[in-house]
Amino acid sequence: MNKKSPPLDLSGTGYCGSFNFRRAARAVTRLYDMTLQKFGMRSTQFAILVGIAKDQPVSVGVLANTLVMDSTTLTRSLRLLQKAGFVALSNRAAMRQRFLTITAQGKRALARSLPVWRKAQEQFVATVGPEQWVELRSELERLAQVAADLEHREK
Repeated sequence: MNKKSPPLDLSGTGYCGSFNFRRAARAVTRLYDMTLQKFGMRSTQFAILVGIAKDQPVSVGVLANTLVMDSTTLTRSLRLLQKAGFVALSNRAAMRQRFLTITAQGKRALARSLPVWRKAQEQFVATVGPEQWVELRSELERLAQVAADLEHREK
């Protein structure tokens, strides 16, 4: 005997912050992934390389915080970048930290991909509108902080 379960009330779920952010993020990520694929990297790997290059040597924990990534997810991505010869990871130092640096091969890969990334970024900003992009970027920063604050309140 099969009892029918009551219908789910899904009203309002289309307004879910996570759903809408992830949907937009996937679309934008796909655009940048297509741009960077000829250099053998994804946009996430590009972001990691830029993060390391800007602040090297950088600890894995600091980089994870900067990129708002889970350390485990970052570690998996770093393994691929190490295998490609783009980054070097130090042995554990004081306080069990490991530090990342970009290798000469990683610098070359980044140097080759930057002009194409710049072109994609320029097209993206031009399409969105330069003023709107500045406003949106500021709002995204603010919302990232709101989410981080709410996350810390939950702990």
